[in-house]
Amino acid sequence: MARLPYVDPATAAEDVRTLLAALPVQLNVFRMMAVAETSFRPMLSLGQSILARQQLDARLRELAILRVARLSRCEYEWVQHVPIARATGCSDDEIAAIERGDVAALEPRARAVVELTTEIVERVRAGDAALAAARAQLPDREVVELVLAVGYYMMIARLLETAGVDVDPPAGTRVVDSVR
Repeated sequence: MARLPYVDPATAAEDVRTLLAALPVQLNVFRMMAVAETSFRPMLSLGQSILARQQLDARLRELAILRVARLSRCEYEWVQHVPIARATGCSDDEIAAIERGDVAALEPRARAVVELTTEIVERVRAGDAALAAARAQLPDREVVELVLAVGYYMMIARLLETAGVDVDPPAGTRVVDSVR
């Protein structure tokens, strides 16, 4: 049961109602985000940018999001992103490795992404070695995109957990597909 009330589309401001109605699936996360009326559109825009417009490989992005979900103990984020991760090419073995926290089981590029993600979540400032390993695998633009994606999904995890957002059944790739 949610610890904070969801926005009621019937009584929400017109722009919030319009945004909610335009979403491909009505998820509780969106109804909670919409409570912060003036932040709702920018939050959606940043999320769409991360999911559909970054140069960072979608598979690597999803491994990072799953790592954020695990480190944040955010079931909602995990449930929603496992199907997306599979659709981007993440294997069941990779997903299981993230779930167990077994970063060493990942191939070098994925390992560098997940290690940088881990340090950002746990330490805020990633160490020199983790940053250098990521830069050896990715162009600087993609490293910055990864940091932004990690930060965004940390914020979402904290909203979900603090507000006690009820876990929706997995939406699959409908949200990602709608922003492409």
